[in-house]
Amino acid sequence: MAAAHFLAFDLGAESGRAILGTLDGKKLSLEEKHRFANPNGKMLGLFQWNLLAQWEELKTGLRKTSIGLAGELSGIGMDTWGVDFGLLGENGDVLANPTMYRDSSTDGMMQRTFEIVPRETVFAQTGIQFMQFNTLFQLMALKQRNPAMLDSARTLLFMPDLLNYLLCGSRKSEVSIASTSQMYNPQLRRWSTEILEKLEIPTRILPQIVSSGTVMGTLREEVAAECGAKAAPVIAPGCHDTASAVAAVPAEGGEEYCYISSGTWSLMGVELKEPIVSDKAMKYNYTNEVGVGPCVRFLKNIMGLWLVQECRRDWQKKGHDHGYEELTEMAGRASEFGAVIDPAYPPFLTPGDMVEKIDRFCAQTKQRPPGTRGEYVRACLESLALTYRRTIEGLEDILGRKIKVIHIVGGGTKNELLNQMTADACGRPVIAGPVDATAIGNVLVQAMAVGMIKSLDEARAIVRGNFGVKRYEPGDGRGWDGAHERYLGVVER
Repeated sequence: MAAAHFLAFDLGAESGRAILGTLDGKKLSLEEKHRFANPNGKMLGLFQWNLLAQWEELKTGLRKTSIGLAGELSGIGMDTWGVDFGLLGENGDVLANPTMYRDSSTDGMMQRTFEIVPRETVFAQTGIQFMQFNTLFQLMALKQRNPAMLDSARTLLFMPDLLNYLLCGSRKSEVSIASTSQMYNPQLRRWSTEILEKLEIPTRILPQIVSSGTVMGTLREEVAAECGAKAAPVIAPGCHDTASAVAAVPAEGGEEYCYISSGTWSLMGVELKEPIVSDKAMKYNYTNEVGVGPCVRFLKNIMGLWLVQECRRDWQKKGHDHGYEELTEMAGRASEFGAVIDPAYPPFLTPGDMVEKIDRFCAQTKQRPPGTRGEYVRACLESLALTYRRTIEGLEDILGRKIKVIHIVGGGTKNELLNQMTADACGRPVIAGPVDATAIGNVLVQAMAVGMIKSLDEARAIVRGNFGVKRYEPGDGRGWDGAHERYLGVVER
């Protein structure tokens, strides 16, 4: 079989990329064709994604990929972050820019929802970790803020579904992205319409759900002409970026492992055949999202390197423009086991003033705040490693089995200091890589859709054969037990 080319659009909260993946037998190569900052901003009091600017960047990526391409694209796949959505009107127009999940309009919406539908009922039907920005609570906020828009909406499309609509006209939702919404029932494998009806959210807007690897349609002729591209199928990979990243975890069958998809967010969990919707899972606030296979990604959403990203933005505004590598080096030289913070502290969610927010958290928990930029970054990284330890212990308690190794994939694998901290804090080996797991998983699921790959096990064998990993062995744990006790004291206060 001749080599096949697949275009993977991978949009994270901070940046987006167009990656050309070429699969020739068992050899997979990637080439970045375009990279851009994910356009967003605040307008009329709302943090919003700039959909038009995002669309122009995607077309630029398609245009750059098409120039000089030897052959045709066998597929175009889209993956993004979860929960956020756009609304289509009667004639197919997009009604507004999608609201950004970090917007404060969802403040108080969880409690408002639970006054109508009990928390226990919501979890029993959706199995999703409670976070105030979940789609369910965004719709409750929209219903309060702009009911006329909701009344005029005819179709809800999550971000990758919305971008697929612009590419090929599809008005369907891929299951991994739909499952992040807290509106999908992973046990019955359908929308949880019972909850929405009680909340008086119109169920008519819900699209048909399709599986990962579904061909959504063919690239619109006008888009192809504008970008100098040929007609190509638009294929849904794991449209939730974590679903694609987890598909590229280079684990072998039978390995007792958990994964961390590490980036702006850290998503830590395991793959299961069936969801766990138990009182203990709700108590620990774990989530059941659908993955490629299909499987259930039983995991915890953790505020990840966003903490460091926001500190960096704070310092840039004050004239201190450090790259991430330099910040990590500064953290490596800083004193160990200073202040510990709770990544789930609600003020950390919104953009701006991260250094001040860390100081405020330290004051509330009676800790000395970090004194240098290196100490701030080290506090963020050590606290993340301690959060991973707490999360893995919760997983083991729920699953009733030992997790022996941690696979870390995604952009966060480049932070070697955090990788070693994770091994030390958790007392387990860490296998880090590949860094481009999301794009790799996106490409491989597309290849599965067109019949070039027969199974997820075969896809992971291709990952192992083409992309290197680095192993981190745990140290003696010195200092981490005491730090963990202090950490539990501030997060469980």
